[in-house]
Amino acid sequence: MSFPSEVDVAIIGAGAAGLGAARALETTGLSVIVLEARDRVGGRAHTIMAGPHITFDLGCGWLHSANENSFVGIAERLNIEIDKSRPPWREQGFDAGFPREERLDFIAALDGFYERAEEAAKEAKRIGRDRAADSCLEPGNRWNPMIDALSSYINGCELDAVSILDMDAYEDTEINWRLRRGYGALIAAYGAPCPLALNCNVTLIDHSGKRVRIETSQGTLTAAKVIITVPTNLIATESIRFHPALPAKVDAARGLPLGLANKVMLALDEAEALPKDGSLRGATMRTAMGSFHLRPFGQPCIEGFYGGRFAQELEDAGNGALAAQAIDEITALLGNDYRRKLKSLVESRWAHDPFARGSYSHALPGCAGMRAVLAAPVDGRVFFAGEATSPNFFSTAHGARDSGERAAGEVVALLKTNLTP
Repeated sequence: MSFPSEVDVAIIGAGAAGLGAARALETTGLSVIVLEARDRVGGRAHTIMAGPHITFDLGCGWLHSANENSFVGIAERLNIEIDKSRPPWREQGFDAGFPREERLDFIAALDGFYERAEEAAKEAKRIGRDRAADSCLEPGNRWNPMIDALSSYINGCELDAVSILDMDAYEDTEINWRLRRGYGALIAAYGAPCPLALNCNVTLIDHSGKRVRIETSQGTLTAAKVIITVPTNLIATESIRFHPALPAKVDAARGLPLGLANKVMLALDEAEALPKDGSLRGATMRTAMGSFHLRPFGQPCIEGFYGGRFAQELEDAGNGALAAQAIDEITALLGNDYRRKLKSLVESRWAHDPFARGSYSHALPGCAGMRAVLAAPVDGRVFFAGEATSPNFFSTAHGARDSGERAAGEVVALLKTNLTP
């Protein structure tokens, strides 16, 4: 749409949260614009064709807590097929590098960690004192580095940076589904009806006057209300400035940094030799390790996953480092013959994405309450949404979408109140 000079509601960011807000406002009669710095919608959800017939979600790829995930109903309404096959995460494609007895031992150690974490969260609530999740690791347990690796995939960071109260607040129904067309493709389809201004980078939100003035790379506009849905790292670094300043929001965002989870897609020759939708990990006893999804959807490829500090180290090393590491790990497990069978197709680089600077939020120890602080409106005109503001489904696309709908509801409720005689 053409760039307006004024609107009723401006939404900053066309990720799942921004699109959720826009879709919730579409029948209200309010004029709305979604301002997006990228040349596409979806934010940290982005599906590409990595190769012939190889669909790849560079960002989110699983419908987590699918029985409570609002994108499931959206996919059904859009006639987008959902794959309800069970994820392979707790299995192993075969025993290479991680025999069954050791896997069972690891799972027992992991379950023990979660049991201690649950009790620690109860105690933290009782005494009003948060703590880091790594305090729940059993001292000297041989599997601690791999449990930490798992945290780097789930939280985007190691356990020493995770609030035990925040970890306890996350709701996981352990039902996880997928989309053959890609999660990013679903979110793009969901956002297709939204009024958008792409390639529109917001730099200043001036809420000092009666109307909010928004400075962007395409010009300036004013709005009665604004909904901010950008990732916390952009607020924390003040890439978007507020006037007057909002130090409480900046502090909250700094307590909810984005961790890092990166993926690599490798083409695979002679793919039939490996199981469809298999899982592969080595019992490396170290945190700096990848997790591999063999032939997702039966495609001739292997998807590698890295998180936390090791993912940052690999991303900082430059293009190709993630693929090289993945190929080294896979060949160590399956044999050097696989070096000739694997070819790098694409890597994600979320830390270096200027409009994300990470993957998904986690609360630092002592900062679990910052989600509510970040979500709270300011002066009845500036509203906040995004996965980091979700109390129970943070780090997920549906948590982001639902938060956008929540913020839109706050806008509408306030407008109705103001119109009441």
